[in-house]
Amino acid sequence: MIRILLADDQALVRGALAALLDLEPDIEVVAQVGRGDQVVAAALESRPDVALLDIEMPGLSGIETTAELRSALPDCRSLIVTTFGRPGYLRRALDAGAQGFVVKDTPASELADAVRRVHAGLRVVDPELAVESLTHGANPLTEREQEVLRAAQDGAPASTLAKRLSLSQGTVRNHLSSAIRKTGCTTSAEAVRQAEANGWL
Repeated sequence: MIRILLADDQALVRGALAALLDLEPDIEVVAQVGRGDQVVAAALESRPDVALLDIEMPGLSGIETTAELRSALPDCRSLIVTTFGRPGYLRRALDAGAQGFVVKDTPASELADAVRRVHAGLRVVDPELAVESLTHGANPLTEREQEVLRAAQDGAPASTLAKRLSLSQGTVRNHLSSAIRKTGCTTSAEAVRQAEANGWL
């Protein structure tokens, strides 16, 4: 049996995935959680072979959770199952150690097959998303530019961002200007939206 941990903040989605996977003769759902920061503890207790992780969860994102899980339980493989099929998310998830990345509208039989393939040590990536990721290229933003854009998501002025990030206003403005240029935008708000749309934040 392939032992599965499910992590998704939407109880209905989590329950539906569990019900579908439990119909498979060789798959057993052994744990379910609704927050990213609950995954490692649940995994250490239930010892799953594969963790199915949503991207956007409270506590920790699926990408952050993948990295933590890889460190805490190296034998457990991570498969990202998300509504948000963004090329930047795919690259970040694979960099964090995920073995697979599929979108939630994947048919149940294909999801079960993805679980089996990831369990067998293969990499599984949604084909349309793989093509889109190659087309878009790598994330052009530095880690600091991403940090500044994340802090700017609520539209706060540079003075507030500087306090939040313990940086000078000039440094914040420089990072925002660079991010605006790299995203091909004209304002920091547009740059935030563009970076979010590409999965870079």
